[in-house]
Amino acid sequence: MELKSTDQVDKMQASAEILASVFLEVRKLVAPGVTTAELDEVIEARIREAGCIPSFKGYHGFPASACISVNEEVVHGIPSSRALADGDIVGIDIGLIRDGWHADSAETIPVGRVSDEAARLIDVTCECLARGIAAIAPGRRISAIGIEVEKHARANGFSVVESLVGHGIGRNLHEDPQVPNFRCYTMPDPVMEVGLVLAIEPMINAGTKRVITARDEWTIVTADRRLSAHFEHTVAVTADGPRILTRRGDGTGAF
Repeated sequence: MELKSTDQVDKMQASAEILASVFLEVRKLVAPGVTTAELDEVIEARIREAGCIPSFKGYHGFPASACISVNEEVVHGIPSSRALADGDIVGIDIGLIRDGWHADSAETIPVGRVSDEAARLIDVTCECLARGIAAIAPGRRISAIGIEVEKHARANGFSVVESLVGHGIGRNLHEDPQVPNFRCYTMPDPVMEVGLVLAIEPMINAGTKRVITARDEWTIVTADRRLSAHFEHTVAVTADGPRILTRRGDGTGAF
């Protein structure tokens, strides 16, 4: 694990604040009739206007600046001419680089009026993220995060995607350690230390935890085609507990 100095965490905070501002603008654009490609175009423009670089564009060949996943799409959705419809839920995952430091965040947004199940799934997934973050503290093991996420998801009748996990982040988009969102016995379980920066990202499904990869070889979808939600924050471990670097600046709680 690569631990960051206080100065380096501050640099990551600067990246994260720009990313948060991009999300605040994109939220306002999510509406029936808007295409996912149009959202991606705005996202890339705002990132570059701020003097930053999209983390995702070209990463292992990914063709866009944001992963935009609708309804049963869990993550890694490729923006396209698909227009959002009333009742959809859309997960938007964005990363950017400023002065060599990455920030990564995601949120799932309702489009118009959504079903009760969709609204509850969004709320519970956001709560799972908050509970996972609250488990962060020096001296605790990484597994504490996933235990809290899984416990809350299951208590609300939802499942946790196990084939995708969170990760360390810094000068690289993906660094050690891996951060599972469930109680995992097969991955390393290091102790969290001051200076560790993590991307915590629960992916919660309304039905089965099983997922498959779509024909585009990027988009991950639920095996039963039921809804999925995704939230993510970049978080630093400090002596005082978690420091949420990508917290939005609009006073709406965790996001």
